[in-house]
Amino acid sequence: MTQIWIVRHGEAAASWEKDPDPGLSDLGQSQAEETATALMDIVPTGAQLISSPLRRAQETAAAFASKLGGGVRVDLRFSEVRSPVPLSGRKAWLQEFMCQDWSEQSDDLWAWRQDIVSGLQEVTRPTVVFCHFLVINAVIAEIENKPEVLQVYPANASFHELKLEGGELSLIRLGQQMETRIN
Repeated sequence: MTQIWIVRHGEAAASWEKDPDPGLSDLGQSQAEETATALMDIVPTGAQLISSPLRRAQETAAAFASKLGGGVRVDLRFSEVRSPVPLSGRKAWLQEFMCQDWSEQSDDLWAWRQDIVSGLQEVTRPTVVFCHFLVINAVIAEIENKPEVLQVYPANASFHELKLEGGELSLIRLGQQMETRIN
């Protein structure tokens, strides 16, 4: 059995429609530090750290890497959902996407989901993956075999524990959820 933690990045410094790749806000930096401290108590020495290439995820990962004394490998598969619209229309598209089922999605979005799952199934030792709200939702939809795109509401800098056994992912524990829903 291999343990995996998937971590949502801390609060971003800008919203979806304002910046395609914002870093963390001051609050997001604090959240990343708090999560790093909590992870130190549960993640074994020698765990590998993987991050989405987006700044907010990398900055969240850096907080833990500095405490752990290791590096972070960037993996494109854990990027935010592939949006088929320009930045100005991204918020509206995301709101619609999150109200849909996976059966309504394009081949490109299914490929994005499968890339995430494949990336997790390839790990061979304890791993922490720093990623995004919809990445976590795609993983939970896959594990639970549920049709809805939106499965959970992971809070910023929350971490969720999975296990990989015999090539199959399963959910051990969901982390903190948002108190309010996304608009």
